Amino acid sequence: MGALNCVGMYGRSVTKDATAPKWFTDTEAGHSERYVEYIRGLAADGADLGGEARFMDALMAPRSRVLDAGCGPGRVGAVLHQRGHHVVGVDVDPVLIAAAREDHPDVTWVVSDLVELDLKSLGEVEPFDAAVLAGNVLAFVAPDSEVHALRGVGRHLRSGGRAVVGFQTERYSVADFDSHLAEAGFELEQRFATWDLRPWHSDADFVVSVLLWS
Repeated sequence: MGALNCVGMYGRSVTKDATAPKWFTDTEAGHSERYVEYIRGLAADGADLGGEARFMDALMAPRSRVLDAGCGPGRVGAVLHQRGHHVVGVDVDPVLIAAAREDHPDVTWVVSDLVELDLKSLGEVEPFDAAVLAGNVLAFVAPDSEVHALRGVGRHLRSGGRAVVGFQTERYSVADFDSHLAEAGFELEQRFATWDLRPWHSDADFVVSVLLWS
């Protein structure tokens, strides 16, 4: 499937811009390239990179439409594609999207900020059954844009669709997240401490939340 593109992307030159995603402002030059090589190295070593995808696969019906929001170099979306789902991956970083396109050319990868996300204008007119935001995605959006990013994802879900969000609690507080998800129009359905379904507890250093979109 052909790749899609969005305009209005950020670059490292905006490190002083408070409206830019923290993925750019809070990291050093070359961070994206190092991250790509890190993921590729794990894959080459045979590391298990499919935990989030297995979680999503169990949550969804076969051949679901899945939005991989904050997809990075494509490790989660690629596994979901292999399991028969229709996947569109989105990330604000052109370096990560270029790696995803190179390593997983059979999946659609889009450069876009989640806040500005409009896949319908790019040909993806059907709503998605589910979205996954793995790997601290919401911790790296622009300051005070978490609600807008969540709404951007929600606009692309069908009624009753789910978004699953995982992040380290030291990067983004659960209390703030709960406030943001409610303001964005989501309902918390389930919560775990890991992607392998360990029970949630308030001292957990990671959180995985299943959200329902009305």
